[in-house]
Amino acid sequence: MFPARKDLYQQLEAARGSKLLVYVTGDRPGMETQISQEVYDKFVDHLDKIGVVPKISLYLYTRGGNVMAAWSLINLINTFCDDLEVIIPSKALSAGTLMALGAKRLVMTKQATIGPIDPSLSGGPLHPQIPGGAANTRAPVNVEEVNGFVEFARTELNIRGEEHVVKVLDQLSQRIHPLVLGAVYRTKSQIKMLAKRLLTAQISDPAKIDKLVAFLCQDSGSHDYTIHRREAKDVLGLQVEKPSADLYPKVKQIYDDIATELLLTTAWDPTACLAGHPSATYNCRRVLLESLAGGTDVFLSEGELSSNQMMTPNGMQKAISDRRDFEGWRHEN
Repeated sequence: MFPARKDLYQQLEAARGSKLLVYVTGDRPGMETQISQEVYDKFVDHLDKIGVVPKISLYLYTRGGNVMAAWSLINLINTFCDDLEVIIPSKALSAGTLMALGAKRLVMTKQATIGPIDPSLSGGPLHPQIPGGAANTRAPVNVEEVNGFVEFARTELNIRGEEHVVKVLDQLSQRIHPLVLGAVYRTKSQIKMLAKRLLTAQISDPAKIDKLVAFLCQDSGSHDYTIHRREAKDVLGLQVEKPSADLYPKVKQIYDDIATELLLTTAWDPTACLAGHPSATYNCRRVLLESLAGGTDVFLSEGELSSNQMMTPNGMQKAISDRRDFEGWRHEN
């Protein structure tokens, strides 16, 4: 918890000569949470209390989220300092990688990873329905998966000619709404532009920036591709620093403590929560935003689970209902 981490935060600030801001979006299985625009005002509150300072260290753990939220957050932090670094203890993926590109340097542990920034559009009402899923559940659409389908048709199936390409696009549009396909193209163009603008903080050569953006947006081959410290520095040319022997234990201890608090490695299991009882309350801490000046802002879900019998085509079955009483942000000093 935050009181136990305060001493570590003070030590890290002293070691880096900076003010520390910690942002963790939890990826606990079943309670995954992403970077979102609603955290913007929380960042403003912390940064106002920190003030305009020479240097800020953003301690970041995330699997990604909203691209424009990531863009807004990293630009916001940059207005409060001349020197921004991102400390990555483990994962800063997708939109988290985009945030990292806007810093002057990355401090990466040996297990830290960044990744491609080719975006996935969240499952909106026009997105394809998930086979076998509930009626209101929709599949996300990944930009490069759409491009991969078209490229597969051209190269592997040897489809040529305007008439045949039109048929391929017609098949695609029958499964993915044309407006979603249009949003895919627009989002890909947008994220390339954002990445190029952010990378000027680390790389001055436009040709190197173009090459790096092409790799992160398409040439890596998969959104799951992981980039460790050595590749980030030696191959991609990012400004990457290895934590010193004194710094690494502090970075790791902070991560371990937060991982324990957010139960990052423990899947959310309503059945286990009930533990054989007919009902049980729960409190799941899902996102942390912390600083010594601003305390803790936590995004959490609270509610009550209850076990019920429900009639199905296969007879009476046990079902668990979730009455979520609260989901949102709370401030803790």
